[in-house]
Amino acid sequence: MTTLAPPPAPTAQDGGHRAAPPAAGSRLRRLFTGAPEDPRWARPALWAILVLATALYAWNLSSVTGNTFYDAAVYSGTRSWKAFFFGALDSGSFITVDKPPFALWVMGLSARAFGYGTWQLMLPMVAAGTGSVALLYRVVKRDFGAVAATIAGLALTLTPITVAITRDTNPDPVLVFLMLLGAAALMKAVRTGRLMPLVWSGVAIGFAFNTKMMQAYVVLPVFFLVYLWATRLGLGRRIRNLAVGTVALVVSSAWWMVVVDLVPASSRPYIGGSTDNTVWDLVIGYNGFGRIFGASSSVGSQGNGASFGGEAGLYRLFNSIMGGQISWLIPFALVALIGGLVLRGRAPRTDPKRAALLLWGGWFVLHYLTFALAEGTFHPYYVTAMAPGVAALAGIGGVMLYRAFREGSFARWGWVLPGAIAVSAVWAVVLLQRVSGSGTLYTVAEVVAGVAGAVAVTGLLLGRFTGRQRLTGIAALAAVVALLAGPAAYSASAASSSTNGTNPTAGPSTGGMGGGGMGGQRPSGSGGPSGGTSGATGSGTSGAPSQGQPPTGTGSTGTGGTGTQVSSAMVSYLKKNQDGATWLVAVATDQTASSLILESGQPVISMGGWSGSDDAMTLAKLKSLVKSGKLHYIVVSSEGGQSTNSEISTWVKKNGTAVSAYSGLYRLDASDVG
Repeated sequence: MTTLAPPPAPTAQDGGHRAAPPAAGSRLRRLFTGAPEDPRWARPALWAILVLATALYAWNLSSVTGNTFYDAAVYSGTRSWKAFFFGALDSGSFITVDKPPFALWVMGLSARAFGYGTWQLMLPMVAAGTGSVALLYRVVKRDFGAVAATIAGLALTLTPITVAITRDTNPDPVLVFLMLLGAAALMKAVRTGRLMPLVWSGVAIGFAFNTKMMQAYVVLPVFFLVYLWATRLGLGRRIRNLAVGTVALVVSSAWWMVVVDLVPASSRPYIGGSTDNTVWDLVIGYNGFGRIFGASSSVGSQGNGASFGGEAGLYRLFNSIMGGQISWLIPFALVALIGGLVLRGRAPRTDPKRAALLLWGGWFVLHYLTFALAEGTFHPYYVTAMAPGVAALAGIGGVMLYRAFREGSFARWGWVLPGAIAVSAVWAVVLLQRVSGSGTLYTVAEVVAGVAGAVAVTGLLLGRFTGRQRLTGIAALAAVVALLAGPAAYSASAASSSTNGTNPTAGPSTGGMGGGGMGGQRPSGSGGPSGGTSGATGSGTSGAPSQGQPPTGTGSTGTGGTGTQVSSAMVSYLKKNQDGATWLVAVATDQTASSLILESGQPVISMGGWSGSDDAMTLAKLKSLVKSGKLHYIVVSSEGGQSTNSEISTWVKKNGTAVSAYSGLYRLDASDVG
C-alpha cells in the first residue's frame, strides 16, 4: 500500500517558516522571461516562435476558403443541436459527414459564440496549431533543454504542410494538438510513475480518435512501448497502470460511437461513409483498414491514393508531390534518431532522454510507414501528423550530435553531424530545383540553403580541427538556416496565397494533383466541392450566432457529379418554392449538398454521401419524405458523373414534374406518391 510522505518540516534556513510561493508579479515576469535557470534568450525566443506560428496560420484570413464539406456541417450544427451532436451535413440531419464530430464541435462552439464566418471557424484551428508548437517545445525542453526545444518548435512552425492545413477547416490541426497532449501526459507518467497522467494520455488520444478515428491510433504502439520500457515502476505496476490507461482510452474513444449506434436508425442521420449505417463500420472500413489496404466494404476506399499523393511506396514522401510538403528534415531526423539511440545506448532502462528518443522516433517511423505504404485514399495534408516527430528529432538530434561532435572522438562522431547537415542541405537544394522558375522566393531559398549548408559543414570541420568553439557555434547557426530556408519559403507561400480548401498544399505547383498542378481539385468521381461557393468566407454576424447566415455565393455552385448545373438562379427558385419543406432539395453527393447549404442557408439532402454511393436514400424513404411534405425537389440527372440511384431516378422521372428551366430538377408532392 502506497503512503504519502509527510510535508517537510520547516528548517533553520527558512526561519522556521515554509517559503512563500512566488508573488503574482513574479509569476507574470517568469511568463515572459522564463525560469531563472533558463538562458535569458530562451523565453523571448519561444514567444517569437509562437508569434511567427500565429502569423503564418492567421495571415490574410480573407483568402481562406476552408473545406465546404466541413464548413457546411459546422453551419448546420449552429442551426440544430441534433445536427451538432451527430456531425450531420445538413441541419435536417439526413446524413453525417464521414468523420467523427469533435473538430466540428470545436468550430461549431466558436461559431455559436461569435457568429458564423471565416475567423470564427479558423480561430480554433489557429489556436490548435500554435498550441501544438508550444506543447512540443515544452515536452522537448523538459529533457533536452532550451536549444533543442527552440529548434523543434521552429521546425514544426515552418513545416509547409502544417502551415497549409492549419489555414483550413479540415480536422487535422485539432488531431495533432490532441495527440501532442497525449504525448506530453505520457512522458509525465513515465517520469513520475503516477497513474493519472497515463489516464489523461489515454483520454487525449480518445478525443483524437473522435476527431479522425484510426489515424489517432498510429502512435499507440510506441506509447505502449515507451511506458512499459522506461517507467520507474515494477513490471506488475506498469502493466496494471497501462491496463487502466487503456480503459480510459477505450471509453473516451468509443462513447460517441456507442451512443450513436444505440440510437434507432429512424431517429438519427445516416452514417456517411458506412455501408451498414453504423459508426463501427466507418471505423474499421472507410476510416480504418480501407485507408491502409485500399479496399474495404466502404465505398470511399478504392485505392485512389496515387491521385493525390503519388503511388504508394517507401519513396512516396520524397516524390514531386510530397517532397516539398514534409521531407525537408527527414534525412536529418533519421540520422539524429540513430545517432541519439547510439549515444544513449548504455543508459539505464529508465533514462528519460532515451525514452523521449523512442517516443519521437517511433512517432516518426510509424507515421512514415503508414503514409508511405497506404494503398487507400491519401491526401498530402495527412502527413502533418508526422511533423511533430520530425521536428522533435531535428531539435533533439541536433543538440545531441553537436555535443558528440565537440566532445566525442573525431573518428567516431566527427563526421556524423557534418554529414547529416550536408545530406539534408543537398536534399533541400534538390527540392528547390524541382520548382525552379516558380518565383524569386524559391531561388533565394535555394541559394541560401546551398551557401549556408556549405558554410555550416566547412565551419564545423575547421572549428573542430582548430579548436575554435566560436566558429563551430556560428556553423551550427548556419546549419539551422540551411535546413529551414526551404521550408520557410514554402510556408511563406502558403501563408500569403489562397489554398484549396479540399486538398490544401504549400508552395508552387509540382504538376501533380496532390501538389498544386490542378489547384488541389479532386478528379471526377472522387468527390470534393466543385463549385464557386467557398466555405466560410463571410465576416460573421452578431446577435444570435446560431441564426447567422452563411455567406451567399454568386454564380454557379457546380454540378456535384450529377451533370446538372446548380446555379444561384436555381437556388433562388428553390427557396421561393420551398413551401414549408424541411429540405430545400435532394442531390446526389455531399459536395453538391454542402455548396448548396452554404449558398442557401437551408438544409439540403445528400442522397449518396461523399462519393455518391452511400445507401442513405431509399425509394421508400424518399416517398415518405415527399408524402409528409418534408421534401419537394430532387435532382436526378446522371450525365457526367455520379448518378442518382437508378430506382429512385426512374420513379422520380415517372411521377414527378420536371422543372423545365433547370435540367434534371423535378418537383414532387404528396399527391405524386401512390
